[in-house]
Amino acid sequence: MSSVNAHATRGAPLTGPPAGSDAAGRSEADQVLAELYAAHWNRLVRTAALLVRDTETAEDVVQEAFVALHRHWGRLREPDLALAYLRRSVVNGARSALRRRTVATRFLAKHGPARSEERVEPAEESALARTGHEAVLEGLQSLARRQREVVVLRYYADLSEAETADMLGISRGAVKSHASRGLAKLRGLLHEDRSGRAEGGTSDE
Repeated sequence: MSSVNAHATRGAPLTGPPAGSDAAGRSEADQVLAELYAAHWNRLVRTAALLVRDTETAEDVVQEAFVALHRHWGRLREPDLALAYLRRSVVNGARSALRRRTVATRFLAKHGPARSEERVEPAEESALARTGHEAVLEGLQSLARRQREVVVLRYYADLSEAETADMLGISRGAVKSHASRGLAKLRGLLHEDRSGRAEGGTSDE
């Protein structure tokens, strides 16, 4: 958790040393976090799942984002920025999870030949797969990291160009460029997938 929280707080809207952790502050944090949890938990998990393609890891990432926000509540400049903090934490946590997964995969491939064919990440069993979006999930994983993040935040998390740019620390022009390239590649991959399934169906007749 410590590595995720370190990335989660980087660039987050915090300031100064922690304020006094009095009862009023804790009560406010608990109330706001409860409201954020009720309103945004599912969407944040869905966003993280699209980034890491693993619902269990996505839930861990989002939970750690909430824990980090509660821990640093006294340093939050404005309560209205809490959701932005959570979103940024989720993106950074997803990046950390993917880095750890890559390291584990490489280690097993090199040092664990008996298990090299096993998947490191848990099998996808979320509603995302059950709703027939497996091809989209596969396509997203084939995009460059920045393209994947922009596409997910813009078109699945429903953030504006300005919000996405602020979240990722890039310009609005870069958001447009990454979105255009990412969507173009994703459309091509989905077209290939549909064509492949169509040919497979024909050959079985």
